[in-house]
Amino acid sequence: MEPRERSAFVSSYTKVLTAAWSNDEYATRLETDPRAALAEQGLELPANASVRIVRNIGGDPDLEAQVALWEAGKTSGVYELRVPSSPQIEDRELSEADLEAVAGGDNTYCCCCSPCCCCT
Repeated sequence: MEPRERSAFVSSYTKVLTAAWSNDEYATRLETDPRAALAEQGLELPANASVRIVRNIGGDPDLEAQVALWEAGKTSGVYELRVPSSPQIEDRELSEADLEAVAGGDNTYCCCCSPCCCCT
């Protein structure tokens, strides 16, 4: 897939995911009329192609695998789109180091790199 085409696909795929996670009506349409639902977000399918929406996904999300599946649809005529039922986010607790960095304990800032620095 060319870089421009890949970028357009990823943008539209992101819109599909966002709409499916935030709008129950869209998520239902994605199941009942996937061709129309995908077209709403910029993913047009050839007239003779079929689409398969996969909702139960195991393992870690893999954007490159999704791009490859979509690209394979051009050859097979079956476009597979993986749409997890909910966003795949990390839900681990923050470490002490994470908390210190967030709370201002990270002192890696150099005022010499700041345009408003007065120490130069």
